[in-house]
Amino acid sequence: MKEDKFDKIKDILEWVLCIVIALVIAILFRYYIGTPTIVKQPSMYPTLKEDQRLWLNRWGRTTKTMPERGDIITFEAPSTTILTKEEKEENVVARYENGPTSLWGKFSYYVLELHKMSYIKRVIGLPGDHIVIEDGKVYINDEELEESYLQSGVVTDMGKGFCTDLVVPENTVFVMGDNRTQSTDSRCFGCIPLEKIESKVWIRIWPFNVFGKIDK
Repeated sequence: MKEDKFDKIKDILEWVLCIVIALVIAILFRYYIGTPTIVKQPSMYPTLKEDQRLWLNRWGRTTKTMPERGDIITFEAPSTTILTKEEKEENVVARYENGPTSLWGKFSYYVLELHKMSYIKRVIGLPGDHIVIEDGKVYINDEELEESYLQSGVVTDMGKGFCTDLVVPENTVFVMGDNRTQSTDSRCFGCIPLEKIESKVWIRIWPFNVFGKIDK
């Protein structure tokens, strides 16, 4: 009887160990390799539409690789969504001031991503680029940016922000949504630090009629 009871406990512990290992592997895969997500805002319309399912590639974060111009990325939402004109003159990098401080808080926020808000935008400017937005158009290093992904008739203005004439700092990117009139982006909160970039949008997985890799 004692041996049967011991065997049952051993079996239970083995199952618990297998579940724990599976959870750890799943968490590591999600954080370092990739994960699914759902589009929840209209800021990337018409490229991405609300309720579409996407697969995110997180290998770039793992290798700390700078994205390319035109890539659609996800990143941690800044704590300040609109910089004042004075703040912009001091520093055009987005503010992140409300992060967790405890060990468990950091793990649940950054790894498990509980209560964490992220944005999906397109990379427009890279480090060293001089970005100017005027007359409804985007200029990079004095050359107009061709944006075939925008809907016909869409213009780019300063929106709610002041970050429309700047040089993109090192290790940051300037991002905007394709739906310019309904996007809170780098025009408002400044450039996104590389360490705050979470992933690159790779594949649209739902609905099936538009399944496939998302190109620039």
